Amino acid sequence: MEKAVKVAKKTMLAFDIDHTLSLSKQAITDEMADLLTKVLEIFQVCIISGRSYNQFLLQVVGNLPNQSPELMKNLYLLPAQGTQFFRFSEGWKSVYAFELREEQVSEIFYVVEKAAKKLGYWRNANPETNDLVLENRVSQVTFAGIDTGSPIEEKRAWDPDCAKREAIIAECKKLSPEFEYKIGGNTSIDITQAGLDKGFGMKKLIEFLELSKDEILYFGDMTQPGGNDYPVVELGIDTITVREYYDTMYAIKGILGILG
Repeated sequence: MEKAVKVAKKTMLAFDIDHTLSLSKQAITDEMADLLTKVLEIFQVCIISGRSYNQFLLQVVGNLPNQSPELMKNLYLLPAQGTQFFRFSEGWKSVYAFELREEQVSEIFYVVEKAAKKLGYWRNANPETNDLVLENRVSQVTFAGIDTGSPIEEKRAWDPDCAKREAIIAECKKLSPEFEYKIGGNTSIDITQAGLDKGFGMKKLIEFLELSKDEILYFGDMTQPGGNDYPVVELGIDTITVREYYDTMYAIKGILGILG
C-alpha cells in the first residue's frame, strides 16, 4: 500500500537507455515499446543517457508504435548525460546544447588516450564495424573500451567490476581534473564539462517543467558512486536500480497494475 501511494504522487518516470530500456546500443523490444506507450498515456517521460540524440531516435523513439504529437509532447529527450535537451513541438526541437569547444575535445582525446595507453587499455578502432575508441557527441566525449559492435557477452566480460575504467579515470583526473568523468554501460567512460552530468540535466528539466524532485521516479543501472546515474541519486530523486531492461519492464508492469 505504501508503494502505491508513493507511485500515485509521481508525474514523471525517467529512464536511462542501455541496460535500462534496452541492451547496449540495441533497439527496445516490441514489449518495451508497448509498455512505454502506455506509460506515456499516464506520465510525462524523460529519457536521459550518454547516448547521442540519433541513438535516442534509433533505439527508442523510432520504435514506439504510437508517435502521435499528443503522446510525443509527454516525452523529453536528454542525450549526452543531459548536456542536450530536445522536446516535441511540431517535430523534435533543441532546447539547449552545452557544446564542448574544439580545444576541449582535443584535450579530452589526448588525455584519455594517454591514460588508457599507460594502463594498457588502449586499442585500435575497427573501421569495418564503424567502431570508434573515442566519439565526439558534441557536448560529451565517450570512450569505448572494446569494439562497440562486440557481442553483449564480450562487453559485459571486459570490465564487470568497473576497475579498468576507474583506473583510467584516476589517470585522466591527474592530467585534466577540470572535466567530469563518469562510468557508463559495460565499457564506456563519458566525459563532459565539469558539473554537467545527469544530475545537472535533471535539474534543468525540473526547472523547465516546474516540477519537484518528489514527482519523479528514475530507473538506471549505474547508480553506484562513480556511475553515470549516481548524480540523479545524489540529487535526491527516488531511484530504482535495475540490472537489465527486463527488470524495468517488470517494474513498469507493476506501476501500471497499481494505477490500473
